[in-house]
Amino acid sequence: MTGFRPAYPLLTERLELRPHRMDDLDDLFAFHSLPEVVRYTPWPVRDRDQTKAALEKKLTQGELTEAGQWLVLAVELRETKTVIGEVLLKWESESDRQGEIGFALHSAYHGKGLAAEAARETLRLGFEELGLHRIVAVLADQNTASAKLLERLGMRREAHHLHALQFKGEWTNQYVYALLDDEWRAARG
Repeated sequence: MTGFRPAYPLLTERLELRPHRMDDLDDLFAFHSLPEVVRYTPWPVRDRDQTKAALEKKLTQGELTEAGQWLVLAVELRETKTVIGEVLLKWESESDRQGEIGFALHSAYHGKGLAAEAARETLRLGFEELGLHRIVAVLADQNTASAKLLERLGMRREAHHLHALQFKGEWTNQYVYALLDDEWRAARG
């Protein structure tokens, strides 16, 4: 494969997944600045300038040109045109058809099934369009809300690594969840 760019926008019942734009800054800052949102993300609480710098990088992450890259998409609530989160899909390996999924959602929108809706579409994209064989999610074991969401999506916990990495200044345990393409297809009917 020489590269991958989805046919945007990706639409679900309530959401539009699309590449970031500079005018997403206010919406992005609204949740990148919240400690409860970034608690389990690789980035710290960001001020407006830090959010703008991060957004400028995200502007180039709407397509994959080689393995090892992340597709980073804005999660926009279709009803209000508000960016309420982000989903990520890493193209880990071309030869082994491996990927990784990630997500972050503004805390005001938690508990409404929106993260699951966005993550499900990202899994679909990975399996059905990018042709991945296996998609993993790696998370801190204290992140019980995301673990439950991954299980609802049909992903299985494959590993529990103790003191797997230094995360925000302390040793952190990690869960690894995974889903295979044939499991995805079987669950879809």
